Amino acid sequence: MLRVDIRDLQRGPVRTDGQLDPEDPAFEGLGLTLAAPVTVEGQLQATGDGEYLWRGHVHGVVTGECRRCLTDVRDELDIDVDAAVFSANPELADDPAFYPLPDRATSVDVTDVVREELALAAQADLLLCRDDCAGLCPRCGADLNAGPCGCHTPAEPV
Repeated sequence: MLRVDIRDLQRGPVRTDGQLDPEDPAFEGLGLTLAAPVTVEGQLQATGDGEYLWRGHVHGVVTGECRRCLTDVRDELDIDVDAAVFSANPELADDPAFYPLPDRATSVDVTDVVREELALAAQADLLLCRDDCAGLCPRCGADLNAGPCGCHTPAEPV
């Protein structure tokens, strides 16, 4: 349940545990290939008049090509979200943790936070098959992880 009725928050914090399918419209346009549902665990609570705080954890599995050698890579992303603030107060708009709510909102949906955090983590963790990936030979295209390619590199000019 990633959408919480604001009336439920009047009784105290509400758990926001759920999953989003890889094909969920929330992930459209991100350029990510998700190999499994994205799991979300968190808690939403009221912090003041019309303001709500969400803390949680997002787990996703991204697949793609190694950016150096082009082999298939599978990478697990574990993201802790320390604070996301939902509010109709426009004075908070400069805060990077701010998510706007309409003046008469009846619910808070953390899906946008999940989308943004997943996109940021996937970009920061550009896919590599391993940290010491040697990549491809720029001349012949051979995978240098398998060893030297045998190309004769021209001598550098003196």
